[in-house]
Formats: sequence, C-alpha cells, structure tokens
Amino acid sequence: MTEARETDARETKARETHAPEPARDAGDRTARIAALRAAYRADLDAGTDRFLGPRRTTCPWCSSGRLAPRLRTTDLLQHKPGRFTLDRCADCGHVFQNPQLTAEGLEFYYRDFYDGLGEQRMSGTFGGRAAMYRGRVEAMLPHDSAPKAWLDVGTGHGHFCATARTVLPGTVFDGLDFTDGVALAAREGRVDHAYRGAFPELAPTLASRYDVVSMFHYLEHSTDPDRELRAAHEAVRPGGHLLIEVPDPQSRYARLLGRWWLPWLQPQHLHFIPVANLRRRLAGLGFTVVAEQHAEAHDPVDLLAAVWLALDHTAPREDAPWLPARPGPLRRAARTALLLAGVPALLTATLLDRFAVRPLSRRLGLCNAYRLIARRQ
Repeated sequence: MTEARETDARETKARETHAPEPARDAGDRTARIAALRAAYRADLDAGTDRFLGPRRTTCPWCSSGRLAPRLRTTDLLQHKPGRFTLDRCADCGHVFQNPQLTAEGLEFYYRDFYDGLGEQRMSGTFGGRAAMYRGRVEAMLPHDSAPKAWLDVGTGHGHFCATARTVLPGTVFDGLDFTDGVALAAREGRVDHAYRGAFPELAPTLASRYDVVSMFHYLEHSTDPDRELRAAHEAVRPGGHLLIEVPDPQSRYARLLGRWWLPWLQPQHLHFIPVANLRRRLAGLGFTVVAEQHAEAHDPVDLLAAVWLALDHTAPREDAPWLPARPGPLRRAARTALLLAGVPALLTATLLDRFAVRPLSRRLGLCNAYRLIARRQ
C-alpha cells in the first residue's frame, strides 16, 4: 500500500443523500454485509490510531505555523469510527485535515464507498446528473470549441465523459482513476481509454497529449494537490486548458451549516483551497486563468444534505459491516419512522435550495464550489 492510494474515489463526489438501496436488493446486500463483517472487525480490533498520521505544525500550502482548528467532526456518511479535525491557516486561508489519513486510513475509509457495497448507490447518484455535466463541458466551449482529446482525471464511472461526448461528439474522452470504476467506464463505452493509477505517476506517459484536462472535485481528495497540478501541466499541451472544480471553503454555508455542510465530507476530503491560492499556484506553474465561475459551479443541495445528515446521524444506524452486529427489528423500525417523519423537512430544504437560495447564491456568498479554467502558456 503506497501513497498512490490518494487517488481513490476521485469523482466529486457524494453530493446527494445516503439513500437506501432498492428493496429488491436488500437480501443480497444483507448477505454481502455479513460476509464483510469479520474483515472489518479485524481491522478495528487492530486499532484505529494507524489510520491517522502525525499532526502537522505548518500549513501544507504556504508553510505558515499559524494554524487553528476549523472543524471537528466524525464520518457522517458511512458512520465508520473515528474523529477528524480540519485546521485553517491564518495566513493563506488553506483548510486541511490535520492529522491526515495514512495510506491505511485512506483504504479503510474509502472502502465500500464508491466501489463495493457503495457502487450501486454512487453509480445511480452520478449517473443522474447529466445537466450538471453538460454545464461543466459547456464552460469550456468559449475557450476551445472543439478539443480533439480530453482527459478527465478522477473520472470514477465515467458519467461525465458519457454526457460530454453528446456535446462534443468529435472529441476523444479518456478517463483516469485509481479505482475499478474506470475499467467499468471503459467497458460501458463511457470513456475511450481508461488509465488506472495515480495521476502524477502516469503523467510522464501522457505528456502534452491533451487539449483539455479536467479535475472535477478531485483535488480535495489528494494528499498533495500541488503534485497533481504539476501532473496536469505535464499532460496538457501548450495552449491547452486545465478545468478545475473544487469545494469553496470561503462559502458562507461552510460557516452557517458547520459540520453538516456536505462538502466537508470527512474523512475523505483532505484539502480545501481558497480560490486566490489556487489562482496564484496555477500562475506559478505556467498557467493563465481565463475564467473563474462560482454560481455556475454551485450545486444546490446544501440545505437538503444538511437536513439528511442530521436525520441520519440522529436515527439508529442502518446495517453496515463495520458494526459488530446487524441492528434488530426495533432499531430498524425506529430508523424508518424517524426518516419518514423527516420527509417534510427534506422537501422544504429541497425547495429552498433550488428556488430560494440558488438564484441568489453568488450575491449571498453561498456558492459551495468554484470553477477555474486555465490555459497552459
């Protein structure tokens, strides 16, 4: 197990609710959970201290020693054990997980999230977001209306590429990821060529090959974002473009919703980069930023996700292999009852997200993400 595991589960990831799988799959899921329980129990019996590395005393972005805790939370999506801290640099504003997950921790917390037990859930979530994917590819058109070759880094199951080719049918879309999802994307015809592995290690073989390299909600998962940016500079041809979308740590929602703000996504998200920091780093690498978008990158799910996370946290746990035993019928019934009682709140949050907040998100500083398009000099 090496640091290359940092590229696990790169798709941006987990933006919808942790909804139950269809009832017709319940029996199969129960059997799969039972089969996995012994392995998870062995992992937990070995202790969770090994999942976190030593605490940093300096900012990984600017090396300042002026750090302060920004957030303390738990795993609110899978409910795997552990507590996690995000620190903020007082000098540059960079927010990062401290201490950061080790290679063993990355493997443990990503396991069964995007692949394995979570594959069907995540595939359904990402597969139903065609409008968002079209918006991403259309953002590139004013800068390159007909790219010949496009590499999507952290492509997951390739759903972005499948939608993007309907907008740019003459473009070759390749996908890169560390997980099994990229092989599935190739088998399903969503990407033309699949690269499996760590982007910085593969970049020398992809040098100057692409008109566009995209990273949608990818950098926040990396143990070393600067290394990923240098890899992108290597893969983009001179005059080509890098398209980046990441959570915005300066969003007011990040303060208002606290630990219930979905983009914090602990423990998987390791770095949160303020837009000014990323602009300066791109310029230093030889890119020119040609577009900065906030409202266009906003995904209107903040209130819905916050309500769901609070309900799911309060309700008895659903079955999972990292629990010592399957919840009994009374606990399952109590969970169902609480979630049903929360349906009106979920519906209200959805309406507020889409019709009240979304039109004013930029003006109110509530955009939960930003997008940069940069041209390689």
